[in-house]
Amino acid sequence: MRKIEAIIKPFKLDDVKEALQGIGIQGMTATEVKGFGRQKGHTEVYRGAEYVVDFLPKIKIEVVVAADMAERVVEAISSAADTGKIGDGKIFVSSLEDVIRIRTGEHGEDAV
Repeated sequence: MRKIEAIIKPFKLDDVKEALQGIGIQGMTATEVKGFGRQKGHTEVYRGAEYVVDFLPKIKIEVVVAADMAERVVEAISSAADTGKIGDGKIFVSSLEDVIRIRTGEHGEDAV
């Protein structure tokens, strides 16, 4: 199994969700997060005072899938979240040892 985490721009969440549903993904977790990379934030002016916004709002999506689905999920997220501009985000893929459904006690892919 694979855990896929993606950091994307907030306005791309619906596009990514639809792309994942389109390939048969039934569940995902989305969290509002803040961070920066090469983009390094930006400056804004509020009531005449300039200040730096270091941490930009992002969305973190987490999906757990069978290993053979990982590449399709990565491709779906990549194509749906791409704007061609800096700050589009990153995708992290890691191996997952086990998953347990709390209600039934199922393990592995049955629990997903």
